Amino acid sequence: MRILAIDPAIRNTGYAVVEGDHRRAHALDYGTLSIPRTVSQSGCLLAIKQHLGNLIDKWEPDEMAVERIIYVQSHQTAITMGAAKAAVVIAAAEAGLRIMEYSPKSVKLSVVGRGGSAKGASSLHGARPAGTTGNAGIRRR
Repeated sequence: MRILAIDPAIRNTGYAVVEGDHRRAHALDYGTLSIPRTVSQSGCLLAIKQHLGNLIDKWEPDEMAVERIIYVQSHQTAITMGAAKAAVVIAAAEAGLRIMEYSPKSVKLSVVGRGGSAKGASSLHGARPAGTTGNAGIRRR
């Protein structure tokens, strides 16, 4: 199974293309789409959608995993994060991909082996294949 995993944000959207099964998985591609502050919010949303569309065309994932937004500092941050997530969901919907949502804690648990790790401890923004548990053995290439 091939999954495109997304950590949505308006200026720095993390992504990973992960392939494998419940026993073993590996990253095919990963990175961050960084958008300068000089770009308008609508420009950011378009860039996110287009970049993810290009990744979907290149890697042909079976489904998309999106990190669920669970905590925000303010209403404005919630609106901005929701807009970034909407751009991600639209890109997946256009491609006909199934979309799965995971909490940040479950992503860290699957990548690092514990859910309370620091953000930097998960060496890439990713998620395990649907239906798997524990550490899926995701590693950097």
